[in-house]
Amino acid sequence: METEALRNVELLALKKHKVYKQSIIRYILRSVLASMFIGFGVIVAFRAGSFFYLVDSPMTYPIAAITFGAAIILISYGGGDLFTGNTFYYTYAALRRKMKWTEVVKLWVTSYTGNLIGASLFAGFIFLTGLFASPDINGFLLNVVQHKMEAPTSQLFFRAILCNWLVCMAFFVPMFMKENGAKMFAMMLFVFCFFISGYEHSIANMCTFAIAFVVDHPAEISMAGVVHNLVPVTLGNLVGGVGLMGFMYYIVNKPYLDQEDQEAQEKH
Repeated sequence: METEALRNVELLALKKHKVYKQSIIRYILRSVLASMFIGFGVIVAFRAGSFFYLVDSPMTYPIAAITFGAAIILISYGGGDLFTGNTFYYTYAALRRKMKWTEVVKLWVTSYTGNLIGASLFAGFIFLTGLFASPDINGFLLNVVQHKMEAPTSQLFFRAILCNWLVCMAFFVPMFMKENGAKMFAMMLFVFCFFISGYEHSIANMCTFAIAFVVDHPAEISMAGVVHNLVPVTLGNLVGGVGLMGFMYYIVNKPYLDQEDQEAQEKH
């Protein structure tokens, strides 16, 4: 059963909450780091993919998907705090009555805000480097952004549900593993699956949109397009993390967790 990994989820949620209670600023800075790590993944994915995009190669998306996996490694081992993963962690901790739902909502809002700040800051760095100034490099990114901003709202919502289900699994499954190499491989595999499938990740989209705005972009890429995408995608990510991960794993493991809790109480 998944009870051991779920104990780790619970402990992780409580550690994050402790950071928040000690210093909201430090918590926000960890959230800023997470989206900047996502930014690194976005840059390497679209820069690598652009070489294949220019020659209309079918390998464009597979190459981008493989290289984007660097982002999750940075977040997992670099100490970032990502909103999408928190939808699972804090939901599960609240269902286990280790946290209050009011605190959960505060933590979600704070991490989302920090992620948004980090995405904006990272885009500023990219603008100053000039690395994406050339149409030969930014064409692939701008094409993807335009399609994201034009997709129907309902489709964005359901793509986001499936996305965060996979992303949360990318953090959850490695909790069963001992070796760092195996953990990294599993994380990158799940991220590859979400990227290549065309699902929608709110924080990755934040970073991608922010970078698109600091380069020469067509009029179709606008703030209205950002809102059109991020609102349903954020809600979909919430449903995926809260419902398909937090509630699902709490419900299917509740008998075993209750039994373990009872046995622990009896020992004491």
